[in-house]
Parts: sequence; C-alpha cells; structure tokens
Amino acid sequence: MALELSGKLIKKLPEVTGTGKNGSNWIKQEFVLETQDQYPKKVCMSVWGDKTQDLAPVQEGEIVKVQFNVESREYNERWYTEIRAYRLDRSGSSPSVPPNVEASPAGGYQFPPLAAESGDDLPF
Repeated sequence: MALELSGKLIKKLPEVTGTGKNGSNWIKQEFVLETQDQYPKKVCMSVWGDKTQDLAPVQEGEIVKVQFNVESREYNERWYTEIRAYRLDRSGSSPSVPPNVEASPAGGYQFPPLAAESGDDLPF
C-alpha cells in the first residue's frame, strides 16, 4: 500500500541506531509532518537505512511531499503501527507565486493589466 502526503516539516527527531538479530546494523530517524489541510494534523513518520540521508538536508519549516507505506505488527498481543517514508521531495519553504503574478501589498494577488487597459487600440 503506497500513499502520499505533503505538509510542513515541524520536527526532526534524533537518529536511532542498533544491531538486529542477525548482527547487521540499522539506523532510523523519525520526523513530524504537519498537513496543510483546513484542520491540520501532525503525523510522525520514520525513514530507515540510507533514506536517512534524504531527510538530512531538509530543514524544519520546509514543505515536503512524502511517499510512504503503513505497516502494523503484533508484539505481546498488542499491535504497533508504523509509517515508513520511502521518498521525500522538497517543495521549498512556502508555496510559490506564479511568475506572471505579483503579490499586492494587501496580501492578495494583482493580475496583469488587460489588453484594453494597456493603451493598445487593436482589438486583438
């Protein structure tokens, strides 16, 4: 099951390392993403292994798009669910303004002038 979510990175937790049952070393880092919905939600996700390098350059406050899988497992008759991110795409720190549109001082958008307003008398 592959899912996608975008939002603002609000917290990177410290890396955690360990050794598995088979003797191999592992590394994991968790991070918290806040959605940009009408009612924002905070979601804790994790990256494992080499994917921790993809999270390293991302700064808190940046907008990211994350592709992830959800996995649950049982331990001592309790179920634990983990959200594992496998791809991070940086979108920048804030939504960008289209290049032809300038932001007005009031915070809204100011559209380019119409042809009739530009002083050109041609109808086309």
